[in-house]
This record gives sequence, structure tokens and C-alpha cells, in this order.
Amino acid sequence: MGEFELELELELAELTMRPNWLSDARLIPDEVMDYLRKIAVRAVEENGHSPEDVIKILGFSRSTIYEWLNRFHAHGYAGLDTKKAPGAPPIVTDEMDAWLKQVVLESSPEDFGYDTTLWTCDLLAQLLSERYGVQVVGATINHHLHELELTNQKPNYIPREQDPEEVERFVNEEFPKIQKFANKIGADVGFEDEAGVDLREHSGKTWGARGLRPDVYVTGKRGRFNVLSSITAQGELRYHVTENRINSHEYIQFLNRLIAERTRPLFLIVDRASFHCSREVRIFIWHHRRQIRLFYLPAYSPERNPDEHVWEEVKDKKLRRQPIKSKCDLKQRLHSALNSLQHRTERVISFFHLPETQYAAQ
Repeated sequence: MGEFELELELELAELTMRPNWLSDARLIPDEVMDYLRKIAVRAVEENGHSPEDVIKILGFSRSTIYEWLNRFHAHGYAGLDTKKAPGAPPIVTDEMDAWLKQVVLESSPEDFGYDTTLWTCDLLAQLLSERYGVQVVGATINHHLHELELTNQKPNYIPREQDPEEVERFVNEEFPKIQKFANKIGADVGFEDEAGVDLREHSGKTWGARGLRPDVYVTGKRGRFNVLSSITAQGELRYHVTENRINSHEYIQFLNRLIAERTRPLFLIVDRASFHCSREVRIFIWHHRRQIRLFYLPAYSPERNPDEHVWEEVKDKKLRRQPIKSKCDLKQRLHSALNSLQHRTERVISFFHLPETQYAAQ
């Protein structure tokens, strides 16, 4: 091998072993290049070094340092930052974003002829295509909705039969009168509700492999209890668990227990369930009117009852997520959950400070 061939081979070997960025500055990250430009310019402008010496040490061409100096003289150190390419214009414009936000917050899919009440990203993408002629996937819509500070949530389900004027009248006129009367005679104001708890009810999520729904083994046995509860804005909780159907007789037993445990009269706000309005209950209330009175929520307005959140706490967050094995086990866990909540006064009080129930807070 001749001397020329040997030198050429050694040079090629050296180039092969060198990192690629040493021979191609385009491979140097933008942030690193920003610092290199500023260090080089500072060496020339503030420390008095020769531009040719500085750029030679860094390994760039002579014209590069003068380009950096010109950018510095025109815009200061900020002018030495890497200029980002403008990129393609966004498919979903600001106008479309504003329209999407308005659609989500002020309308439902039914308003646009869809047979559903819940918005999905794919549905909004289809609607955007129909209105603006742009084609985007649901994931793009999901990104834009998050940028608009919108989140995917469980909605409040409001019955269509609800009368908004009746609800407003109760919240702003009738309840304040009830509260005022209670304060006048030294009575407490409570809310009451009832619910069924079934052995086969489940809720919640768990982790698993993507695309493969995980198995959770539960009992297939039958078993059910009915529960009555009442709460006050001071955090007091009383409850009654029974295997029987809630009727007038069962309800009167619960009212008797409430009376026996109290030293002050109780004004109880209830819904319009048939046993609340039955003749037997009305007679009982009449005979015990110095101890207890019933007042009625507007029809189809469960969201205005703070006691509804007892079931969310006991059923959704506890019982439906537990490995309950039998009806006897369900009964024990039900009493345990209710007793635990009974001692968490602050949690019960919080049920009166939600947007739909804060009217009843004291």
C-alpha cells in the first residue's frame, strides 16, 4: 500500500469514528446551537477576541461568525436563537375552536339531528367537517377541546319533566321561608332520601392490557336492602336499613326513630315519593307536628337534595367496588359504610356546598 493510500485510509477511519455532528452542524440540537452562538459573539464583543480565531476553535466557516455578529447587532442576544420554521397553517382555526366551544357548552347532539345526548370527539369531528369542510380525526378534536379547557365529564342528568320556574321558586322563595320559620321555633332542617342497594351492582375501573378487558370475579347471588337516610347541614346523618319494601309503614318507623333521637323539632325536606304523600304518613305528621314536619322538593329535582350524595358516597365509591360475597356480607359492609360516613361530619357537610345544593347550606 502506497503512502497516499495509507493516509487516505487513516483519514477515512478518523471520519468514521467521529460523531456525525462534528461534520454536520445541522445535527446539533437547536438549544445547544443557541448557546454556541451566544458564547461566540460574547467572546468577540465583550472579551475582544478575533472573530476568525473564535470561529476556527468552534469549527465553523468564517462567514458564519459574521452572520452571527450581524444578527446580534440587529436584535441583541435574542436574535441569536434558532428561528423556527413557520410550518403549515393549522387545520382547525381559532374561529373553528370558538365554534366548537360554543357547540359543546350551549347545545346537545340532538340539536343537530343526532340520536344521542352526549358529545364525543368523533361526533364533533363529523360536525366540523359538515360545517367547515375540514377532515380531522377524533384525537385532533380531543387535543383542541383540552386546549379550550374543556374536559370529558359525567353530566348531571336533568329530567325533561322538571319545571325550572318551580325549582327557582323553591330555592329562592320557599326554602328561605322554611329556614326562617325553623330558626324562629328552634327547629333543625334536614333532607331525606331513599335508595336500594343490590348485591349485583358494580362500578369503577381497573388496569389491564390494552384491548383486553380484565376479568373481575364477583358473586352471582341475589340480595338487596333498602335504605332511608336523613342529613342536616351541620353534618348529622341518620339511617335505617331494611329488607322490606319502603312503604308508609316502614317510613313511619324511620320517622319515629328520628323523633326519638332528637331534642329539637325537625323540618324534613323530601321528594314526592308515594309513601311521603300517603294518608298514613300525613296523619302521623299531624299527630307529631310539634316534633316533625314534612316539606316537598320540586318534582323531578333530585339534584337539589343533598342527601342524594350519601348514595354516591356509600354505593358508588365503596360497596360497588368491594368484593362482596353474600347478602350477609353486603349487610355488614352497608352498615359499616353508613356508620363510617356518620362519623365523617365534614364530608356530610360538603354535600351542602355543591353548586346544586349550596342554597341549603347554613
